[in-house]
Amino acid sequence: MTTGQMILMTVLYLAAFVAAAYFTRAKARRIVGALSGGAVFGVVGLLVVALGESRNWWRVPKEQASHFWWLLWLCLAVSSAPVYLITWRVARRFGRRGLAVCALASGIIGPLRDYLYAATFPEWMVFSPGIAPVAADAAVYLLLVVVGHQVMRMVAGPAEDDYLRTG
Repeated sequence: MTTGQMILMTVLYLAAFVAAAYFTRAKARRIVGALSGGAVFGVVGLLVVALGESRNWWRVPKEQASHFWWLLWLCLAVSSAPVYLITWRVARRFGRRGLAVCALASGIIGPLRDYLYAATFPEWMVFSPGIAPVAADAAVYLLLVVVGHQVMRMVAGPAEDDYLRTG
């Protein structure tokens, strides 16, 4: 993935974050919580990329630019932040069961999305054959929801205490 492509993806996900903040009626505390969750997941994502490459589950072609890892962290952080605003809403309405459904759906949809991206843009990511890369990718998406939502909860408080709580 080139620097320009990473910047474009980050800007598009930033627009998605703004839209999610608007539609979920997020206040400053939830916005900061979602961004904090994204920042932590960005670190987790970098570690997982390195782990997957060391295990030969996938390969992420890197530009020879010194800022690649920082930009990848930023892209991961910004792209995951809208998810936390949505899971916040789900957790507020449906509790832990709703959050579990979101995590499982993420673990199913995420690898399908990544494999579609990899097939369309092989310069972004290449998966090795076998079930291990699929399982590892699904685990990353489960972590996306669980880790990031927990960080958001630590920063913004439990969803049950939110002023928009219904049901």
